Amino acid sequence: MYRLLVPIVLLLILIGVSVLSDKPTTRADLVFINSSDVNTLDPQRMSWMHDLRTARLIFEGLVRNDVLSHDFDIEPAVAESWTISDDAQTYTFIIREDAKWSNGEPVTAEDFRYSWRRAMLPDLVSDYAAMFMNIKGAQAFYDWRTEQLDAFSDREFDSPTDRQQQAYALWDETKSKFHELVGMRSADPNTLIIELEKPIPYFLELCGFGVFMPVYEPLVSQYERPDPETARLIRRPGWTRGGVLVSNGPFTLERWRMKRDMRLEKNPHYWDRDSIAIDSIDIPSINDPNAGVLAYQTGAVDWIADVTASYRGEMVAQKLQYLAEHADQVEQLRAQGLDQFAIDRQLPPDPRAHTHAVSSFGTYFYNFNCKPFLSDGQPNPFADARVRRAFAMCIDKRAVANQVRRLGEPTARTLIPPGSIGGYTSPKGLPNIGDAEDSAARDAIIAESRRLLAEAGFPEDFVVTLSFNKDAGHDLIAQTIAKSWQKHLGIQTRLDQKEIKIFRDDLKDKQYMTARAGWFGDYGDPTTFLDINYSTDGNNDRAYNNPHYDDLLDRASVELDPKKRMELLSEAERIIVEVDVPLVPVFHYATIYMFDPHKVTGLSTHPRTKQNAFLIDMLGDGKGPDQPRPMHAPASESEDDES
Repeated sequence: MYRLLVPIVLLLILIGVSVLSDKPTTRADLVFINSSDVNTLDPQRMSWMHDLRTARLIFEGLVRNDVLSHDFDIEPAVAESWTISDDAQTYTFIIREDAKWSNGEPVTAEDFRYSWRRAMLPDLVSDYAAMFMNIKGAQAFYDWRTEQLDAFSDREFDSPTDRQQQAYALWDETKSKFHELVGMRSADPNTLIIELEKPIPYFLELCGFGVFMPVYEPLVSQYERPDPETARLIRRPGWTRGGVLVSNGPFTLERWRMKRDMRLEKNPHYWDRDSIAIDSIDIPSINDPNAGVLAYQTGAVDWIADVTASYRGEMVAQKLQYLAEHADQVEQLRAQGLDQFAIDRQLPPDPRAHTHAVSSFGTYFYNFNCKPFLSDGQPNPFADARVRRAFAMCIDKRAVANQVRRLGEPTARTLIPPGSIGGYTSPKGLPNIGDAEDSAARDAIIAESRRLLAEAGFPEDFVVTLSFNKDAGHDLIAQTIAKSWQKHLGIQTRLDQKEIKIFRDDLKDKQYMTARAGWFGDYGDPTTFLDINYSTDGNNDRAYNNPHYDDLLDRASVELDPKKRMELLSEAERIIVEVDVPLVPVFHYATIYMFDPHKVTGLSTHPRTKQNAFLIDMLGDGKGPDQPRPMHAPASESEDDES
């Protein structure tokens, strides 16, 4: 009991009183827990969901998603308007006059040119640099800079001073080269023109993504300089400190104490400040997920953005029981077109109603290493697609979802969550034993799997290794999959549990046989999932290579007819999930939130949700109208539907 109370006491101290030499602070209007500590507040270096969630609070891109709309509409942000050329390759953004930095200075087109250049530099090693390569000349600029840096390292210099001078000269040349090569220009301070190499249907949504958000050059440039030894740009920490960071989003960063807490205050210079219902946000650091739930139950926390407590399965089960007790009322409310959170708000208050399972734009899957040989030099049976199909069909996905995860997550036959992208038709995917209608269908799947293994010449007494990292219950999923393969295919398995860093390195190096994986879409287009299987993509951890698959994606990338483009992408996914099977989807993720629906409003239920905490209103706090922010219903049932 005392062990459970300790984190709560510490949290209350953290939130409500002075810590060491810090000034006392009052509790913020909203206190929420991220899924993990923030790694960076540099937009161009972000890659993790919790970093991007925080970025949307303190920075803002050219556009943003209306997260409360049914169709996840693109709406103006820093850019008040835009036009697109007839060939869909030139975008002209008009930056609003009232877009300001947190110090009151105007946001300009040059701020975006500076920020996006940072992401295009090989020096930065941005995880999302590839997203910028669709801009005209960006790849040429990246390649030129890479060649120059390589040449610099091979050069002989007369002295250390000469080397330093040449490093700075190369940086000046790099800046000039960017203006010469890259299709980004400003007609005036408020007009940004962007030219693309080819039409990108989802380019507008990218312009609202975290890594596309601007940074304040007069500040950031003070912390960047060429390395005299390598000529690479060195980025010193310090500009993302509380009270130092200059941002352009709804909130400013007042305090950031690593591994302790973060404090945000409403930005008085934000152009849309009148729509923000809360004045302050606290984000305490609680890495123990069980302690986070306890902190919520004490009232110290208002919202948990991603519940990962060991007993969250029981929490979801209690919520389902609560809904079952009010089944008639729930059905009536659904018939009125109310979203999930609105329904919860209409039901009688109950602690069980504070748990919310929300469909996510992501999929949990297992990778198959497609290389001809394994790391020990022996032939790799999984190089044969027949073997991969056989193993894929004999995973009891229902047992994984219902007995291990227990979060109400649907089993998956496709990589892309069905219904999450308007206008896209998902393939059927392979049958699997967990979803078989009856024992006869189950036996037929097993028989077909064994036939495929025999046809492929799967070696007798071969031991299959399942690799996974130690966190988040991956061991239980691996055990369930191993049990299925042993029972139905007679295959011996070995479980290979690794520390997360080693596991990730082994994935990138293809040092595994089969391995757990997962993917969340970054933008609302099928390519956000399908690109990870492109032969040269940096996220192709499976060593998968099919020229026909690559060709389908290449053709889709230049297809202007939306229907034909989606057909090409659907065929590409069919190859992945039905024919070649370099990976096997197991289930589609759900995110578990925890909040009181009678207290908190403004969270989205959209499957591609990017929760914008600045839209949250705390009901009953006396600061706003205290009317729930509505989720907009679809305009017509006949329209393409993303839900």
